[in-house]
Amino acid sequence: MTDLQSSSGSTPARAVPKTPGGILRAMEVDMRLIGMIAALVAIWVVFDLFTEGRFITPRNLYNLSIQTASVAVMACGMVFVIVARQIDLSVGSMLGFIAMIMGVFQVNWLPQYLGFNHPATWILTILLGLVLGLVIGAIQGAIIGYLVIPAFIVSLGGLLVWRGAAWWVARGTTVSPLDYNFKLFGGSVEARSDRP
Repeated sequence: MTDLQSSSGSTPARAVPKTPGGILRAMEVDMRLIGMIAALVAIWVVFDLFTEGRFITPRNLYNLSIQTASVAVMACGMVFVIVARQIDLSVGSMLGFIAMIMGVFQVNWLPQYLGFNHPATWILTILLGLVLGLVIGAIQGAIIGYLVIPAFIVSLGGLLVWRGAAWWVARGTTVSPLDYNFKLFGGSVEARSDRP
């Protein structure tokens, strides 16, 4: 009986790889992922050297994670679109439109009924945003899927429509002050320092 056979003698055991690359392949880790992580770390180190150690700090990494959260969520959804060999040019404009509706909802509409900084304000605002995103996505998806209009055309039109609608909702003005709990949910540092 050889070393490569298991004790039952029916199936050969795999040889344990000795190199780091062999170990990663045995764990089925995608080498492209390792390369992207290495490139990201290299960029961070270069930025840290140019900023004299101010880039890789807990506060800055926290700010980067907060600022990229919306892009990360959109990217997760876009994976399904790209895997289906389609494209969505309107996702950023939709985000802006829905964010503007959520801001106006909690600043201009909800305080009339619940008052300002009511505990339910942030919950209702997030629910409104989720429902709006679902409805807009379903409408554009139905146009692409059932009317067989190319996704490029539908999403290009959506980009223009939702960008204009975001401006129309706010009328070009600043929407503030936002609900305290909603700002906390978004990771606002100033909300924590302005605790009511």
